[in-house]
Amino acid sequence: QVQLVESGGGLVQPGGSLRLSCAASGSISSINVMGWYRQVPVKERELVAAITRGGNPNYADSVKGRFTISRDNAKNTVYLQMNSLKPEDTAVYYCNTRGVLLRSGRYYPDAYWGQGTQVTVSS
Repeated sequence: QVQLVESGGGLVQPGGSLRLSCAASGSISSINVMGWYRQVPVKERELVAAITRGGNPNYADSVKGRFTISRDNAKNTVYLQMNSLKPEDTAVYYCNTRGVLLRSGRYYPDAYWGQGTQVTVSS
């Protein structure tokens, strides 16, 4: 149905930048909300940022002013520009979509998840 493929993770020094991308594939007509979550061992997955189809973003307090989320509706792709990275940003980052309308007319309100991409901030 819908597959999410993430890219852009890696190792970066504190203060550095990374850009994550997530492309949704399938017979998609539209996606309501696209976003990024992150998770470290023994902690719950947490919202980093999300953006509506109309372009309205929402950020976790811990990343406000440092991360920017954007999307390209024509490409069903969401981006996360991460600047001024800190060691505490180290985590596996997961792409997420909610409210997917397929061209067939079927609507899937529940979330799809990507496979995750590792971001490590370390000197």
